[in-house]
Amino acid sequence: MEIVSINLVVLIVLFGLFFDYTNGFHDAANVVSTVIATRVLAPLSAILLAAVLNFIGATQISGVAETITSGLVNLASASQITVLCALIGAIFWNLITWYFGIPSSSSYALVGGLIGASWIHEGIGVILWKGLLYKVAIPMIISPLVGFLIAFALLKGLNWLIHSHRLRHTDKLFARLQIGSASLVALSHGLNDAQKSMGIITLGLYAGGVIIQPHIPLWVIFACALVMALGTASGGFRIIRTVGYEITRLRPLQGFAAEASASCVILTASFLGMPISSTHMIVGSVTGVGVANEASKVRWSIGKKMGIAWGLTLPGSALVAALAFRCIETLF
Repeated sequence: MEIVSINLVVLIVLFGLFFDYTNGFHDAANVVSTVIATRVLAPLSAILLAAVLNFIGATQISGVAETITSGLVNLASASQITVLCALIGAIFWNLITWYFGIPSSSSYALVGGLIGASWIHEGIGVILWKGLLYKVAIPMIISPLVGFLIAFALLKGLNWLIHSHRLRHTDKLFARLQIGSASLVALSHGLNDAQKSMGIITLGLYAGGVIIQPHIPLWVIFACALVMALGTASGGFRIIRTVGYEITRLRPLQGFAAEASASCVILTASFLGMPISSTHMIVGSVTGVGVANEASKVRWSIGKKMGIAWGLTLPGSALVAALAFRCIETLF
């Protein structure tokens, strides 16, 4: 392996772990925003709980890493510069959306970066359109809608159960249940999101000839799990404010319904190898419980801002990655 290649491998690992870190603090809001907004847990307790469970979830392998490694672009055409530029595009998008407090998707930022860098490197033929369609595009549209509908139906069902049995003082019960549902969101977030960082680092190692098969090394698994946990522990309070407080008013009952719905969809997608957005899921679920509770109290203007950011994520990160490729290829 040439010195340049070794340097690129080191850069890929470092940028991959930095992306993993930004994913942790950017998406920490998905895990803790609802449980903080309902005052079931203090912010520090919620973030530490999320960090531990993100780590545990991240050490469990699902099909998501395989999708990132070999399901979106032709594996034989992957280069180290392509992988590095994909990470640059994703990191840039994470940081810019975090700065403005917009809960966008780290998952789709990485996918967009990989598509943009690969396209400009090898042309449109390198993209595996079937994988992109069935593993990314369709789940990107459907998953938040599914989360919305499940959360809506779950809250309606719980409200009916409470009123039909004339149950009282349910806040304490659902506060306890919400700790469990928030823990499940944290676990599922680690299971889905950390797999992307593992997949992209493994792709870089394979392209650089460090490994001969695109199988995730054990040290990559634990490094990504640890760094994501550290990122989550650092918190993402700009986005916590948006998700937890600005969409709709949440109480423990609504928080439990939103978290339970989001975690179920994320876990299902993880085992199907779909790198969906936990951001989209929790926002869709929070909106679902808001509509089920009182649609007039949902702040649709916030949803509009998020929708624009979501629509720009794939092309925006792809464009940044493509520009980074043009700049970096002149150096190597």
